[in-house]
Amino acid sequence: MRGPHNIWRLIRTGATLERTGAMGAILDAMDAPRPVRILARTVAWPFAWLGYKGDPSMPPATRALTALGPAYIKFGQILSTRPDVVGEEMAWHLRVLQDKLPPFSIEQAKAAVAAELDLSVEEIFEEFSEPVAAASIAQVHRARLKDTGEQVAVKVLRPGIERAFQRDIDAFYFAADVIEFLSPASRRLRPRDVIEHFEGVVMGELDLRLESASASEFAANTVNDQGFKLPQIKWGLSGRRVMTMTWAEGVPLGDNDAIDAAGLDRRVLGERVLQLFLSHALRDGYFHADMHQGNLKVAHNGDIIAYDFGIMGHIDEYTRRVYAEILFGFIQRDYQRVAEVHFEAGYVPNDRDVDEFARALRAVGEPIFGMDATHISMGRLLNYLFEVTERFGMETRTELILLQRTMVVVEGVARSLHPQINIWEVAKPVVQDYITQSMGPLALARDLGKTLRVLTRFGPRLPGLVENALIRQSTGPEEPAKPSGKAPVLWAILGAVIGGGLVAAIEALL
Repeated sequence: MRGPHNIWRLIRTGATLERTGAMGAILDAMDAPRPVRILARTVAWPFAWLGYKGDPSMPPATRALTALGPAYIKFGQILSTRPDVVGEEMAWHLRVLQDKLPPFSIEQAKAAVAAELDLSVEEIFEEFSEPVAAASIAQVHRARLKDTGEQVAVKVLRPGIERAFQRDIDAFYFAADVIEFLSPASRRLRPRDVIEHFEGVVMGELDLRLESASASEFAANTVNDQGFKLPQIKWGLSGRRVMTMTWAEGVPLGDNDAIDAAGLDRRVLGERVLQLFLSHALRDGYFHADMHQGNLKVAHNGDIIAYDFGIMGHIDEYTRRVYAEILFGFIQRDYQRVAEVHFEAGYVPNDRDVDEFARALRAVGEPIFGMDATHISMGRLLNYLFEVTERFGMETRTELILLQRTMVVVEGVARSLHPQINIWEVAKPVVQDYITQSMGPLALARDLGKTLRVLTRFGPRLPGLVENALIRQSTGPEEPAKPSGKAPVLWAILGAVIGGGLVAAIEALL
């Protein structure tokens, strides 16, 4: 229930951060301004005794987030990929949250498998190990199939995980409402919409049948990608709370020492991770949206192996083209074009000055262009980007949250492998290839071909549909048109032509 009782949950959150010492550690690591530190500590200190104690053997931040529960652990997993934001030491400590959390018992796991598959573990598997990895939502066991002897990974949801997540999400909704009420300026960031988006993502993670389907679709899209492999889903041994897949043998991508010992080139691996993500996002519009080190391995031949497909991102063709143009504009240092794309896509209100926005973007891009990652302060950069979004009234785009979040995580993973990586140089060939394929003459011909197929399919109905749409558009206030939830015809087609999405517009109208 989303009511004032959630105040208690939020108080305990602040109290736990203070009691475990995480409050000061996180603020110090992120180089928070002194007034912010004083305010946070002053508010939390009187309630410290109410906080969860956590595991004293853990470092402060890891101890606090683990004690607070799965939703907070997700946040810690993101920070664990950004040593440039929270510092090397804290990032290293937070990596425990990726796959080394306290597991639940093997007896509970076996009971969950039997309940889900209607067969006992002994009937299905010749061997079934203790947990080999445990994260916020599930844990993984290594097993051997009884009938074929094949090595597999069995993923089992944590008992009671649905209720634990819902409790945290309810508190987040309450916090978002309070923030919007107390700070009208924060509404452009759409905190409630962000929490709603987060809830949708998490709820999808809690049904392993959906994860199995995501893995299958992702495998079909990437089957020809060089240097990239995925485990295969065992559909007959998977259900809502249990998922079985082939075992992925390799070195954890977060273990640099093991990677070096295996004779693998970390620079190549860092570049490959970044390019694979961009390729999946731009080419397919479907990407792994939880690509931290705990979900990635490296095979002995250098192939990147991805697993854990609970969070997948999807972006439509129009958004992909906008994203690619923005990236390519930065790569080319064409800040005027980057600014124009933001305005054309509606990311910046039309009443703002496009030239002024271009100058603000230049102030973002020029200091970091051509520099390797070790010379870039992500903390200062993110702070300035926030100032820019506030100055130009840019609202949070919920459709881009997963894309932006994953880009932050993947860049962090690439940096951890190769600290001197230059993301612009690495991204350039992927973005350039996508633009060539999707915005040139051949792309136009493909778009026209798709449009003709749509028109052919709906040809007999098209005249009447267009006539009805034009009548609705011209209807005055005396005769209100019936709401259809669709954009006016002319604006829909015009916007689609500008963005290269004519097919989508016609299908929406039909």
